[in-house]
Amino acid sequence: MTPAEQAAIAYLRQPQAIRDRTHQLFQLCQANKLEHFTCNLDRLDPVAEYVVETTQQLYPDFDVPFHSRWRHFGPARLSPPLSPRGNEGQPAVDQASAKAQLDLAMVSVLLDAGAGSQWRYQDCGTHEVLARSEGLAVASLRAFERGFFSSDTVSLHQVDAPGIQQLAIGDLVQVFQVRDDNPIVGLSGRLTLLHQLGAALASQPERFGSGAARPGNLLDYLIQRYGYTVDAGHLLTEVLESLSSIWPGRATLGGTNLGDVWSHPGLTETGPGTNLVPFHKLSQWLTYSLVEPLAVAGVTVTNLNALTGLAEYRNGGLCVDLGLLVPKHPGVTSQSHLPGSPVIVEWRALTLTMLDMIGARVQQLLNKSPEELPLIKVLEGGTWAAGRRIAKQLRPSGVPPIAIESDGTVF
Repeated sequence: MTPAEQAAIAYLRQPQAIRDRTHQLFQLCQANKLEHFTCNLDRLDPVAEYVVETTQQLYPDFDVPFHSRWRHFGPARLSPPLSPRGNEGQPAVDQASAKAQLDLAMVSVLLDAGAGSQWRYQDCGTHEVLARSEGLAVASLRAFERGFFSSDTVSLHQVDAPGIQQLAIGDLVQVFQVRDDNPIVGLSGRLTLLHQLGAALASQPERFGSGAARPGNLLDYLIQRYGYTVDAGHLLTEVLESLSSIWPGRATLGGTNLGDVWSHPGLTETGPGTNLVPFHKLSQWLTYSLVEPLAVAGVTVTNLNALTGLAEYRNGGLCVDLGLLVPKHPGVTSQSHLPGSPVIVEWRALTLTMLDMIGARVQQLLNKSPEELPLIKVLEGGTWAAGRRIAKQLRPSGVPPIAIESDGTVF
């Protein structure tokens, strides 16, 4: 690997690179040089107002929690050691519980790519029937509680390398209650991701421990390297460096897998990686979801606004459904598209720039500072919920306006 390639990889693993490259595509959009989308910024205020209205419905006092995987589990389902907000009688700092929560967060987020519109999950504990993100979250939670991801028959509340490497497709069929009349998108892709996660854990004892390596052992590494305060951008970079090997069939640079990073023909390749647009959707979703477990261990994550919004179909759907992003031709919405296709790269990139604009406008409407209402809360309150809400209003099934051919590892 050349020094230029090393520098490019390091850059693409920083949240600033996400903003830089997506803004380049936004500038091309403003110059009408993109093939698939234009932006109608006159719709920015109505979109921000719709997000505020949605937030007020969900959180009337505007006391919005962080956007993270923990919102999907439902607080009533979480008990020690899996309650990141703590319970009466629990110690203020509890590293064992934090490690269990980090284990659960990592495996659950990596299983969170879209399930498709037909799939449902019936929670054995409450008998509720759940779909999409909530269904995937509770399915992974129940599997975690049963020790499904652990090789230790005594320590059930953990994920370890041997435990996930021995999983077979039939195990995930059981976890997700898959049947002919209850299909899920990308099941084999999820299994591959878990197997490759196991290999990544086992190959990095300095981060995940030796023996039965666990995601939760990242806590020890972070404390040793950063102490009890870690910048959110640094945390994302650590996640990306730790998990780069698990993403299948993605762009590489100098033999290194880059993950959720895609090329776009509008960006000129003048050096290593200059034509690439990083999104890191699942990795940022994971980073957001590590904040609360780390707090249980006494570790504070700072500078949360360094992270970007999430380039996924609810946020992107909000922008299209409310006219902020305007498809240039019928094929954008009438056909399905691969994640690496220019139409999806444009959609995701413009969505991230729009999210920064929406977040700033929402803060203005509510008279909140970026510290009082960081983007992580605007997403939760927020754009993600508003995207789901408008999709349901416009299409009874609630599907996004643009169809993605998912392999279970991107969204």
